[in-house]
Amino acid sequence: MKTLETIAQLIYRCRQQDQKAQMEVYQLYYKAMYNTALRMIKDPMEAEDAMQESFLKAFQQIHSFEQQATFGAWLKRIVVNQCLTVLKKQHHLGVLDEETVVLADTDDSYMEEAKASKVKLLLHCMNLMKHNDQLLLNLHYLEGYDLEEICEILNISYASCRTQLSRARQRLKRKMEEHE
Repeated sequence: MKTLETIAQLIYRCRQQDQKAQMEVYQLYYKAMYNTALRMIKDPMEAEDAMQESFLKAFQQIHSFEQQATFGAWLKRIVVNQCLTVLKKQHHLGVLDEETVVLADTDDSYMEEAKASKVKLLLHCMNLMKHNDQLLLNLHYLEGYDLEEICEILNISYASCRTQLSRARQRLKRKMEEHE
């Protein structure tokens, strides 16, 4: 893995329109950004397109990267916003599947089966929810954004975000209880 200093040097070179540096940055981040796009969009071709478009935007806007966050976090925000644009055009959220959620490794096969079963139930119930609920739960739990970041991404107030996420969690819990 590249050090922060090396990444800073790559970013500097990208700002100079160095295509080799851009390719190195792409190689460092494309897998993680593709996985983020795929979790949100659910269509491999659409996710690939969104990821590619995000990299293009990132390289075009590289001068706006202020290093207040890591480059990966800044790039991920671009990917999430691009995915939201794609989803708005499609008027729906993609369907989650088991392959998008990684289970923790365990030696106990019984526990692994129980976790896999719980994940399947969780994903099934999330897929039955309204797209706004899916989006909030996905951004918070699968993508790891905190409430402040979700507020910025969705352009909503903190109170609204907190309330909507809490209600989405309650609805998910009820759905899971119904299906158990």
